[in-house]
Amino acid sequence: MKKSELKEFLDFKVNQYNNPQFIGTDPIQIPHQFSKKEDIEIAGFLAATIAWGNRKSILKNANNLMERMEHAPHDFILNFGEKDLESMEGFVHRTFNSIDLCYFMLALQHIYNNHDGLEAVFSKHASANSLQPAIHEFKKIFFELPHERRTQKHVSDPLKNSAAKRINMYLRWMVRRDHCGVDFGIWKSISPSKLSCPLDVHSGNIARKLKLLKRKQNDAKALAELDVVLRKLDHQDPVKYDFALFGLGAFEKY
Repeated sequence: MKKSELKEFLDFKVNQYNNPQFIGTDPIQIPHQFSKKEDIEIAGFLAATIAWGNRKSILKNANNLMERMEHAPHDFILNFGEKDLESMEGFVHRTFNSIDLCYFMLALQHIYNNHDGLEAVFSKHASANSLQPAIHEFKKIFFELPHERRTQKHVSDPLKNSAAKRINMYLRWMVRRDHCGVDFGIWKSISPSKLSCPLDVHSGNIARKLKLLKRKQNDAKALAELDVVLRKLDHQDPVKYDFALFGLGAFEKY
């Protein structure tokens, strides 16, 4: 397939999957329950954090988490204290449990009280053409408080060769200027041109079949390789191709 034909094909698939129907099967439906900026970004971050495994389980547990936060994530985070620890008991999604969840509440509270919120952290540490260094710095800030070592595994670090799939997905939600009603684009201080594709089994396999990616592992090096190619296809909105790659892999078994 020629480069022009490939771009035309992928653009067609983006248009096919980048629409509100996508929301019903995706964890992005969780932040779509809210209209306040801080509620959207907190609900999105927590939903993205547990977005691995069976999709029905992800959505069930993410909705359960919103119930525990009384469907007011920002207010709950700001007022979180010992009185709320009991409401976190019993939560579990795969290896993410109530110990991790309680720390996430405290870390988010710390970020909003001392670092001007989630957007400010990522915006401050973004490089000229990537958000991967910002993810690394975000993890350092996120774990500034005393915590169980086990909880660190739930925030990926690209500088330790992780593809950081879930955080890159979350950043797509928050940053990408989507006119189709899927991604929010509420973080105006960050350019969508800096976004990276949430690289997972589906998008990785399709990228290799289409010869967009040579590296076999889905790691930070593969993500950097894919970034170069997708930026050539659309410099301003490279991560829109996540819809095409994921859709082809997950829904069409291309």
